[in-house]
Amino acid sequence: MVEHRVIERMLVLLDHEHAKIIKDGKVDGPFIDVAIDFFATYVNRFHHGKEEKILFREQKEKPLSTEHKQIMDDLKEHVFTQNAVEKLRNAQERLGTEKGALDDVTKSIETLLKWYPTHIEKEDKRFFFPAMEYLSLQEQDAMLEEFWEFDGIFVHEMYMGKMRELEGKEK
Repeated sequence: MVEHRVIERMLVLLDHEHAKIIKDGKVDGPFIDVAIDFFATYVNRFHHGKEEKILFREQKEKPLSTEHKQIMDDLKEHVFTQNAVEKLRNAQERLGTEKGALDDVTKSIETLLKWYPTHIEKEDKRFFFPAMEYLSLQEQDAMLEEFWEFDGIFVHEMYMGKMRELEGKEK
């Protein structure tokens, strides 16, 4: 849930950028690049990765109520955000060369701004706390430890990947 607060901070920044795009009719490319990286890396790979690979795995083994099973199934909507971020990336790449790209950028941003608060509310208020009731304190501690391990592995893999990219450019 701490990561949700970070995502909400980015949504505030994205909302301000969206207003500027509407007002000025132009995109701050470097800002959008950072936003795309944030959603693709921090949100989709890092945050959703922990939910999908650790939390959901643990919950599948538990006798969840029908309501909680349905919410967990609904949370597979993470694919939706991956697609929305990819649409934003594609629209950003088409700016300046294709008519309608600016509208596609604004629509993609609007999709993220509309979807994320609802998604976060669903996880925070209707799933995470009730989901913890299915786990013993030992299981919760073990899951938290696995989250920490995931964090360390993720950072290592991310920067090793960047290093390999740079090494490949030198050849």
